[in-house]
This record gives sequence, structure tokens and C-alpha cells, in this order.
Amino acid sequence: MTILDWQQLSPAAAAKEIHRRARENLRPGQPRAVLAWLRPEAELAAALAAAPAGPLARVPYFAKDLFDAAGVPTLAGSTFLPELRPTPTRDSALVAALAARGATLAGKTHMHEFAYGITGENPHYGDCEHPGFPGRTTGGSSSGSAAAVAAGLVPLALGSDTGGSVRVPAAYCGLFGYRLTPRDAWVSDAVPLSPSYDTAGWFTANARDLSLANAALLGPAPAPEREPRGCFLEMAGLDAEVAAAFRSAAEKIAPPATAAVREALHQGFAQSVETYNTTVALEAWAVHRPWAERYRARYSPGVWQRLSRVHTLTDAQRAAAESHTAAIRALWAEFFRTHDFLILPASPTAAPTKAESTLEHRMRILALTAPASIGGRPVLTVPVPLPSGPTTGLQIIVREPSSPAVNWVLNRQL
Repeated sequence: MTILDWQQLSPAAAAKEIHRRARENLRPGQPRAVLAWLRPEAELAAALAAAPAGPLARVPYFAKDLFDAAGVPTLAGSTFLPELRPTPTRDSALVAALAARGATLAGKTHMHEFAYGITGENPHYGDCEHPGFPGRTTGGSSSGSAAAVAAGLVPLALGSDTGGSVRVPAAYCGLFGYRLTPRDAWVSDAVPLSPSYDTAGWFTANARDLSLANAALLGPAPAPEREPRGCFLEMAGLDAEVAAAFRSAAEKIAPPATAAVREALHQGFAQSVETYNTTVALEAWAVHRPWAERYRARYSPGVWQRLSRVHTLTDAQRAAAESHTAAIRALWAEFFRTHDFLILPASPTAAPTKAESTLEHRMRILALTAPASIGGRPVLTVPVPLPSGPTTGLQIIVREPSSPAVNWVLNRQL
């Protein structure tokens, strides 16, 4: 069902349908892994009925559980965060913005613990599985939100994206996704991981719904004065099937990068994974340091290991990360002097199994996603089907969230 389909339902029918789908569209064990909180049916129907007029009137949505909702504890994928901060008494800025546009919060979704991971794994609440491919991950950290939209529970769900947490689940689950920019109002009051890179974002199941959501939240995109100019960049480390599908999909939108642009970008992106990991380690530890040792036993082993990496960093690594951050941001500024968008692969593989979700696989993903994260650039994710059945995706990296190139690309997907 599209956004327009949901808007045609009565509040009572919509609330009933969401609860039915939560029971029936998710495999056994998955409701607990996907949903951190589901608004009771009668309460949801009343909230839908009371929604103000607006472009998203009576549209139900889920929010990743690092955005606050008044009266609902925020877990951020952990077991102990409510012990450190009181139950919110007001909505996060993005939740409030959606309410002002008529949308209704139907529930909150689970995530990789504290958003510090790129898979849908969570030992506390269960691993999020791809709704269409049992045994494969949704990707993360916005795992529950991606699963909820892919399973048809709602037409819209909020995520966040630090190193690919909207882009990767969108690619794996065949969704459209949009990530904004760091330090804006809509992410500033969410539970942080790495403030230099954290961004808000959202998922839909189709291009038209993403266009509607973007217009409602960001305002109508300005009409391009000319056809946007972009190019695609092929990257190493992709499975053969993904590389072929990426090339076929990308060349329908833009030509390949010229030799000079290709060389400059490949050279500039080369240290991105190390820069990303160093910066996130420093900033995540700064967030968690006040309570980390006290709650050490209640972190999952994988997240604790990533938090602990800060203690191994050298002054040389810190200096190199600062230097490369400045260089890659200058590289993006130079690129956008002559281009409106760059297309990169969004994933190196189709959705992996749990056994395949290794550290090496995480590094392969970050090699694709970290350049835009370090540059602080917005990214549209467009799904790309694979011959074997699952999906990958395109990252359409643009200069600013209101770039006309976003709607130009989306219109080509309709």
C-alpha cells in the first residue's frame, strides 16, 4: 500500500490493518526484533483521527528508537538507556515535524545497539531478518525501520545514517531511502553515535512515496534550470553480480566519470574507512564515557569492542583522520563545482547471512559509504534488483538536501 492508499483508509481501519500486518507479515520471532513499541490499536485509531490536515494527513509511520516520542522510553537498541535518561516528555524535532504535517506515529523500531553497527543484529531483542529472504539480514543500524517498510507494515519509517544506516538497509531490502546532513535540527536531539556524521533519514517502498515524503518534510524541490549533471564511479570490492547490476542501473541515469574525475575520487576516497573508524571511535567514546564502565557488562560484545577501539588509537591516527577529513571535504566541494550528483554502489553484496556479516564485510561496505559520510553529504538510495532475486542499490550523492537532482532521479524511477 502506498501513502495515498493509507490516506484513503478510515482511522479505525488503518489502525486495525497495521496491527494485523504486525502479526501476520513478520515471521515468528520477528515482531520482537523489529518493533520496540507498537501503539495500541484503539489509541492509534484515535491519534489518526485527531491528526491535523497536512500533506501527510493520516499517514502512519514508525520511528527508529533513537528519536524520542513523548511518554515512550527510548532504548536505542540497548537494555539500559532508560536508566540513564528519563522517559521523554516531548517528541524529537523530526517526530514533531511529521506530526505538524499530519503524520501519525504508529510505533518505534529496534536497531543495532546504539546505532554502532551496519547489520540488523541485536542480541538483546533479536536479529532483524530480511522480510523477503529468511536468513538474510536487513542491514543496519536502521534495521527495524527497513524491515517494517519492506514487510508493508507502514509506508514510511524514520532511520538515521552515520556510516550507511539508511543506505545499506535500503539497498538490501529493496527500498528507497534518503539521508540528510549532520548536525541539523532533525538529528540534533536524537541519541547520538558520532555527531560529525549522524544524520536523520527515512525509507519508503517506492519512488513516488519518497517524493511525497521529501516534499512534505523539505518543501517542494526547485525545478532544475537544466538537466542535472552527474556521473557514476565504479568501485572495487563488489561481487560480480552486484558490479554488473550497478553498472547497468547507473548508466541509465548518468555517464561514467571521466578519467580525471575517476582518478581524483579513487585517490581521495582511499583512506576513508580508516578515517571513518577513527572519528567514530573518538566521538562514540565521548558520548558513552560517562557511563560505559559502569554498564560494561550490559553492552553487546561487538559494540563494546568498537567502543574500546578508542584506547588503541595513536596520535598519528588522529592527525591522519583530521587531515583526510579536510581533504575529502575539499574534494567533494571541487566535485560539486562541475557536477550535481555522483552515483556510487550502496552495497558490495546482496543482503548477507549472519555468518557472512563479518568484520571484513563491514569494511567492504564502509569503503562505499564512508566517503559521503565524511563529506557530510545527503544521499538518495535507489534499489537495484539482482538476477538472483535480492537487491542492491545506488547511492545518489548530492550537494544539499534540496538538490533538484533528487527529484530528477526519482522521476526516472516512476
